[in-house]
Amino acid sequence: MKLSHPVPSTAQLAWQRTETNAFFHFSPNTFTGLEWGDGSESPAIFNPTQLDCRQWARAAKQGGLRIAILTAKHHDGFCLWPTKTTEHSVKSSPWKNGKGDVVREFVDACRCEGLMVGLYLSPWDRHEQCYGDSPRYNDFYCAQLEELLTNYGELHEVWFDGACVKGPNGEMQEYDWERYFALVKQLQPNAVTFGDGGTDVRWVGNELGIAGETSWSTIDPDFIKYPGDSGIAQAVGAVATVDKEQRLREGDAPDACALRVWRAVECDVSIRPGWFYHPEEDDQVRSPEGLIQLYFESVGRNGVLLLNLPITPEGLLHETDAKNLEAYNIEKKRIFTDDLVKSVVASETTEELSPEAPWIVNVSLLGKRAVTVLCLQEAVEHGQRIAEHHVEVNEGGEWRTLVRGTTVGYKRLYRFDPIECAELRVVVTQLFGAPQFSDIGAF
Repeated sequence: MKLSHPVPSTAQLAWQRTETNAFFHFSPNTFTGLEWGDGSESPAIFNPTQLDCRQWARAAKQGGLRIAILTAKHHDGFCLWPTKTTEHSVKSSPWKNGKGDVVREFVDACRCEGLMVGLYLSPWDRHEQCYGDSPRYNDFYCAQLEELLTNYGELHEVWFDGACVKGPNGEMQEYDWERYFALVKQLQPNAVTFGDGGTDVRWVGNELGIAGETSWSTIDPDFIKYPGDSGIAQAVGAVATVDKEQRLREGDAPDACALRVWRAVECDVSIRPGWFYHPEEDDQVRSPEGLIQLYFESVGRNGVLLLNLPITPEGLLHETDAKNLEAYNIEKKRIFTDDLVKSVVASETTEELSPEAPWIVNVSLLGKRAVTVLCLQEAVEHGQRIAEHHVEVNEGGEWRTLVRGTTVGYKRLYRFDPIECAELRVVVTQLFGAPQFSDIGAF
């Protein structure tokens, strides 16, 4: 068995290349003002008067987001599609006289706007009475999951979390994660599954949208085997224990003596303080510059940014959220429009390169230019190999260190005050085999 240099699957690589994705939270919580409903909410409160999923999708597209994920069911158990498994769904609401299907409108709108689609189905269900009777509830949950996986076309991400408590019978629910994951792989083979560390994608360990300065896409498969195994305080909040949070954030370096698997990090965060819409937060929406900073601290640290966009009770994305998201994308495009790199010449080396030997890439710019942003990208389809590096700038024939870092991975971004130069060089000082860059950019 080859124990080093794991590589991403086709689905994992395609997912990482999306870079920034959208999460839409919409449920009875939107109408009650809660973050976590208790399942006793009447379906009668769900009645958006201006529901327009095309408006959501347009805003996500204008913001440069690629996959859009909907909370098909949150912890309160209310289903946004007319499921056959329970009456606690849109079919019991006054919206469209019980004939509506938010999931259908959502997936159709996303595809019309050229977005890929993902769905979140909360395993924790505070309404369902069989929750806690593990075999019965697992059958119930899989029936819901199968409806979503078979009735709404191709999905690119299926989102789980590990919130788990005792059911009405006083027994702790035991989720059948292997069955859930197998169902996704059978019915949606091109989708990645998210859930802490035990699936295709691992959680970054916080809800701040920030990846680690060190960020490996590889990890020990026995570290976290299933959602909820990260030490999250059940039904209290999404904060992992300190040691596990750090390891989730940083991952595990490739190791010739230990098995590693490929699970890059997803950095989830809301554009507002809450995950559901609250009118009192209308003046607390992240600014375009704040979103740019998130991009540098997530995508720019080898992660994928999952940005939550709460929907209002009317069924719309608030205009402030949409405007800030669009302005962020315009600024991001401006930053990365003009690449100043003229040529890149790497050291000649082989797979037998000593881990202690420096590996150098010389970068020539289009004349002496002012640089404020650097972008380094490994060809991660061949694995992630850089453990420590720095970038030097040539000033009057002398090389001076400009920035230092550890991992690179899919993308590593640096921002700094403008510096005029004509030459740079990337010096890799710790590595696991010969690095393969897919791109080096200066902006």
